[in-house]
Amino acid sequence: MRRCAVALLGRRARRRWLHLIVGGALFMPFWMVGSVVVGALLGAGGLFTGSLAVQFGAYAVGLPLVAVAALFPLARPMSVAAARALCGVPADRYADGPAQGPAARARTAGWFTLHLGAGALVSGATLALPPFAVSVMALPFSPALRESELGRLWGLDRPWWSWAALPAGLLMLLALAAAAAGTGALLALQAPRLLGPSPADRLAAAERRAAEAESRNRLARELHDSVGHALSAVTLQAGAARRVLDGGAGADLAFVREALTAIEETTRRTVGELDWVLGLLRQDEQAGEARDAGEAGEGGPGPGPGLDALESLVRGAGPKVALTVSGDLAPVPEALSREAYRIVQEGLTNAARHAGGEPVSVRLDARTEEWEISMENPLPARPPVARPNGGRGLRGIGERARLLGGTAEAGPADGVWRLVVRIPR
Repeated sequence: MRRCAVALLGRRARRRWLHLIVGGALFMPFWMVGSVVVGALLGAGGLFTGSLAVQFGAYAVGLPLVAVAALFPLARPMSVAAARALCGVPADRYADGPAQGPAARARTAGWFTLHLGAGALVSGATLALPPFAVSVMALPFSPALRESELGRLWGLDRPWWSWAALPAGLLMLLALAAAAAGTGALLALQAPRLLGPSPADRLAAAERRAAEAESRNRLARELHDSVGHALSAVTLQAGAARRVLDGGAGADLAFVREALTAIEETTRRTVGELDWVLGLLRQDEQAGEARDAGEAGEGGPGPGPGLDALESLVRGAGPKVALTVSGDLAPVPEALSREAYRIVQEGLTNAARHAGGEPVSVRLDARTEEWEISMENPLPARPPVARPNGGRGLRGIGERARLLGGTAEAGPADGVWRLVVRIPR
């Protein structure tokens, strides 16, 4: 008995009961329209006539109107929000956004009609049955009630029968709770089928997740290449300047001045690049908000650094980096220019980490049909310490090359570390 009471009055059952009452409240405008129509046909006066024929006739007229109203785009998001909060079904089993396609709209109409139709019946019983049940249970204790129409209906000409009103009233309340719990469970069972995602919804969600993953990967690459390069270059230049100063009175102050100038240029350039990357992040956030609101997003932060900033990048990397350009870089497309800059930047970062202090040569060849970026630096006498999580630089270079339809190859050969990226024009 206790387990049955918990099942009928538990938290989940109470929330589903409230969900049905919400459905009944939403049904009221449709019922009122139905009352006007049925009242005019039957000649009954007033909306709230006591005639059961008018009441149930209005209910029958209102249900088709509910199904038609459910075809509007707002119906599914509103229904999903209420069901997620009150139905007790895992939130990920519902679809997001308005229904797309005839099948999805038909399922939404079916759910809306079921929710409001069942909610109207349960809400009506919730309003009418508890006062009636309490009045029945009060019959043995109230002479006025025993002399009323309710007492005559109950058959109080047999005095012993009046005490049967107590368990009868309790059974009415339990029956109401059981009906509400059963109806709520029925709606919870049908919710994933009627409000769940369709194949088109699943495809759109998969495409959205793929776009978000690509956006996160792009931001990770930009942050890794810009900020990672700056930290590596600053660390290398500061370490070189410190070692020169440790030499004492004969220190090469010109070298130290050059290293500090490189640090200044690198940090100034990186502040601008970081601001650009943060602009990309804000652009993605605004695009997501605009997509949710069905609006067009604002413009982005503009193009990032390209080959026109390459000389500044190489100069900030230190005096042992040599740049050679073959061919005219002016007609290089903007996307290729931007990605080439990042590829060279990450290559310099890897050289600084793994072969700090060794000379690095950077060559850009734009004379052939296949655009080529190559970088070389001698391997240090002592191999670098392996990073615990491995490097992401070469993987990022490969991703950038593949985005442009090209290839990237890197590895040691004859005591030299060589990186070659080829991109078709």
